[in-house]
Amino acid sequence: MDWECCWTKPEINPKECPYIGEGEEELYTAHRRRMIEKCLECPRFKNDLLKLREFGHPLADVLPFVASELIEQKGKLQSMGSFLSTKTREIKFLHELNNVLQTSLDLDEVLSVAMTAITAGKGFGLNRALLLMTDKDRQFLRGYLGVGPRNYEEAWQIWQEIGQNNLTLREMARNFQQTKLKSEKDKFHDLLEKLAVPLADYRHIFNRALRERKTVLVEDAFHNPDVDPNLARILGVDSFLIMPLISRNRRVGLILADNCITHKPISTQDILLLETFAFPVAFSLERASLYERLQEEVDKLTVANAKLKEQQELILKMEKMALVGQITSSIAHSIRNPLMIIGGFARSLMKTVAADDRNREYLESIMREAKQLENVLDEVLSYADSLYPATGEWDVNQLVASVFAKCRERMELQGISCTLLLAPDLPMALIDYKQIAFCVRTILNTVMESSGVERMSLATRLDDGAIAIEIEHNGTPLPSGEGDETGPASAALNLLGGNLGIQLCRSILEKQGNPFLVEHPPGGGTRYTIRLPQRKEDD
Repeated sequence: MDWECCWTKPEINPKECPYIGEGEEELYTAHRRRMIEKCLECPRFKNDLLKLREFGHPLADVLPFVASELIEQKGKLQSMGSFLSTKTREIKFLHELNNVLQTSLDLDEVLSVAMTAITAGKGFGLNRALLLMTDKDRQFLRGYLGVGPRNYEEAWQIWQEIGQNNLTLREMARNFQQTKLKSEKDKFHDLLEKLAVPLADYRHIFNRALRERKTVLVEDAFHNPDVDPNLARILGVDSFLIMPLISRNRRVGLILADNCITHKPISTQDILLLETFAFPVAFSLERASLYERLQEEVDKLTVANAKLKEQQELILKMEKMALVGQITSSIAHSIRNPLMIIGGFARSLMKTVAADDRNREYLESIMREAKQLENVLDEVLSYADSLYPATGEWDVNQLVASVFAKCRERMELQGISCTLLLAPDLPMALIDYKQIAFCVRTILNTVMESSGVERMSLATRLDDGAIAIEIEHNGTPLPSGEGDETGPASAALNLLGGNLGIQLCRSILEKQGNPFLVEHPPGGGTRYTIRLPQRKEDD
């Protein structure tokens, strides 16, 4: 019998079967595989079966049933293979997803992985995902992050990029975190701002999903009585999924997902997979949020510890300064009495000495040096007194005028022209009078000992809610590192281990929280500015 099909031949050539395509050449010699894969569905084979019936072959009635059953079983095997392949891909995806979520403590990384998994084609493949999270006070659900395209053109561009780059889920999430996370937040900012729901509103569908702990598929949203019409209008879709995120009885937030571009229905299989995905996401988000808050507290404690260390160093420094003050005060008082006797005797002798007496020059020198030493002692005692703070309400103009009056004689002797400008109606200042007076006097002494000083000014004014004391001169600025020495008293105290001068003024003022600025104007000279707080009613 002449058969049309090649099913009876162990081996064939390419001309004998037109249904074997490119890449299937091995079927030419694989008789059994060719029978199952090609011959059973071949039209020629069906003609051969009809010939068997015409010739009354005993197998003519059996072979069609066998062939039909084999074809059916082949279809089932193919379907089962496809199903297993899909499940294998899903398990691999969930395994990769869980590995990332379980190991990451970075909130942005967790968000990137979760939102990428929902919207990527290799993940759940939905078009858009919106994350809402409970705020720190647990009063509101607020829109936090949105991911996905806003229109078809953007969606097509995203699909092309994904198709060109064969990246794993983690690689896609990392790329999203580095390049698109901020832009996605900005892109969905207007929509996320509108998605704020009080947790106390039990009738809202979001809170119902959280309360019942189950995923809700919303359909026909624009006419659904359970859905707020404003919500449907904001989302702009008729069907969307609400997936609550709950970890250990803690409401973390929820995810809204939809197919706003393709409008493809969300299947039951999609819902089941997302429910499997919900718990690890909720747990990871809660853990990352807690870790972020822990880091904030650690940073606060670090700052507090640094401030405590500064305070301890300041206390130690003040103890040293107080000891220096005690030593300085003791020495100064011991020197004052003999010095006053020397000066008094010199002045008494001056009254009895004639103008042309050669000893008059020596007496004038003794009186001048005694006066200089008295000035040194006054400065030293003022410094010692300034180490014991006593804050009160004081008139800054009166303080400045008093210090200026004590220094005026020396300015005139040195030929320095000084202008005193006191602002009218200054409010009272809450300051330590002795310490501020010491700082002003020290700065004036520094100015008088600077080279090239011909003019200086001492002024007060109101400056942005604070009282400013400004001292400016036209002399040569002190070289860097030499601002610590402000006169004989300072030098004397430096020998005892003290530290006066501009740096000491800065230390005293900053300890009280009063800013101290040293500036060099473009026209030359130096400007010193002390800012003092006003007295307030609640002070």
